[in-house]
Amino acid sequence: MTRSLPLALFVATLLLTPAMAGGQQAPARDTGRPVPAARPADVESIDAIMRAIYDVISGPAGQPRDWNRFRSLMAPGARLIPTGKRPDGVGTMRVWTAEEYIATAGPGLERDGFFEREIGRKLERYGNVVHLMSAYDSKRALSDPAPFARGVNSFQLFYDGTRWWVVTIYWEAETPGNPIPPSLLNGK
Repeated sequence: MTRSLPLALFVATLLLTPAMAGGQQAPARDTGRPVPAARPADVESIDAIMRAIYDVISGPAGQPRDWNRFRSLMAPGARLIPTGKRPDGVGTMRVWTAEEYIATAGPGLERDGFFEREIGRKLERYGNVVHLMSAYDSKRALSDPAPFARGVNSFQLFYDGTRWWVVTIYWEAETPGNPIPPSLLNGK
């Protein structure tokens, strides 16, 4: 009986996991609504999905973001996890669904203006699983002479055989005591 337990767990996992193959819309577990169809050019490669994710959250003050495009990049059950420190120095994190990110961070991005770009990366891949450390900088307007923030986004991506999905974005802002490592800046 103990030998059949791993097989039973595997089968149960398959039955409980939404299908994402074939570029079909998959039901999002956190909302119950279908994931909007992605633009093929947004999800055809690792570089494409990375460009799309930074593009969709960026824009000038007062410009609505294309949140359906954002949703189309996210795997069902995807999570966005900002980290930080409390005043007493203890590390903290929040775990948001895509919908919680839109509701919590979206209004500020649209109100204040926000442009985030990748300034370096380190990528590891095993089969259809990618872990990508993406150094970024953030400005309120493209014309700003210097970014107001920099940091590192840790992306987990998944390839289903037809397209790429964002599974997790987990990030930490740069601080004087925790600068972005030169190895992530690609000479920038």
